[in-house]
Amino acid sequence: MARRLFGTDGVRGAAGDVLTADLGLRLGHAVTKTLPADRPRVLVIRDTRESGPMLQAALAAGVAAAGGDVLLGGVLPTPAAPLLLGRYGFDLAAVISASHNPYADNGIKFFGGDGFKLTDAAEADIEARLDEPVTGAAVGRIDTLHGTEEDYLRALHTRFQALDLTGRRVMLDCANGATHRVGPEIFRRLGADVTAVADAPDGRNINAGAGSTHVDELDLAGHDLAFAFDGDGDRVLAKDRTGAVVDGDELLALAVLHRGAPGVAVTVMTNFGFHTAMRAAGIEVATTKVGDRYVLEELRQRGWQLGGEQSGHIIDMGFVPSGDGVAAALLTLEALGDGDLADRAAMEKLPQRLVNVRVADRDAAMDDDELHEAIEREGAALEGRGRVLVRPSGTEQLVRVMVEAPTAEEADAVCGRLVGIVETSSARA
Repeated sequence: MARRLFGTDGVRGAAGDVLTADLGLRLGHAVTKTLPADRPRVLVIRDTRESGPMLQAALAAGVAAAGGDVLLGGVLPTPAAPLLLGRYGFDLAAVISASHNPYADNGIKFFGGDGFKLTDAAEADIEARLDEPVTGAAVGRIDTLHGTEEDYLRALHTRFQALDLTGRRVMLDCANGATHRVGPEIFRRLGADVTAVADAPDGRNINAGAGSTHVDELDLAGHDLAFAFDGDGDRVLAKDRTGAVVDGDELLALAVLHRGAPGVAVTVMTNFGFHTAMRAAGIEVATTKVGDRYVLEELRQRGWQLGGEQSGHIIDMGFVPSGDGVAAALLTLEALGDGDLADRAAMEKLPQRLVNVRVADRDAAMDDDELHEAIEREGAALEGRGRVLVRPSGTEQLVRVMVEAPTAEEADAVCGRLVGIVETSSARA
């Protein structure tokens, strides 16, 4: 049966509707059948959503029915999966999470035995096997893997053991998600004075008015800075003591300049100011499509260590081949040294205006000649000073219009003109 279940970050959808127990069972069975080992060992971890245990049980049953052994690692951030893969020599890891989505959604993403997310070809192979009978001559075991939280904390502590946070007053917004225990704990072990918020998950409050998608709402009174993670802990945004939000572009710029990296991989959404700062520092920038998997692919091809997205996915290949919000927060503090985040000077952000225009057919809207001419005209007018990016959403009937310009007024004006053309082109389509 023809399908396209996998998006840029695994299979995701409403739990019990799109992502059912039956689909979890079939995914577990199908992915195990693609593994070369006679008796594959599969790690399963999850975030705090109430649908997590149901999907964990279904996925584990599918793996066991295909002859694989399942080790349940409990609630952990997504980047713990590749770390534990290397430590225990698993053949595969599955993460049950919908990242920054509301609690009613959930998702399943896979990491191969090499610690990297599965390729498009591997995901296509899994989808091709979904209709196979969930049977097998041998039945695997399902057990609990104890000590995984400490394994992850130990890896963080080893990496950042030279970082002394004594005297730092840090607020951590854990989004009522997978970082609610490990995030505050590692900061305390490194000496920080920690205030943790959104650290009491109840299955339904993950990302609810909290986390990296709500960093604007954090009140930092009495703190030096704050970090806000998303539900599965693979991204982070920050806020300085003045209340200014620090996005992934600025966090990555701090890290790259601190490390003196030869090159860095980012996406098309990365602010023009980041490129200007890297050019001034003599650091090569590679630009990819939106999605941390594409950033990761670029880093692997070029042999570079650092990359990331404006949304807060920061990848340090020297630690783990995945975005890791907790590690990125600690890397930020390492880069700052004794400095204040409010005094950062790694890059100067250009004002950015982003509008999502809902359309009937995103592809038809993007094919409009008038829109193409307008994009070319507005882009030429901003050349060397800013940029224009108009692209279809990969998951919704939206056209995303982004403009960066030297002033907010110019960015708003250009964006407004382009949005108007997208709306009229959609009406014509």
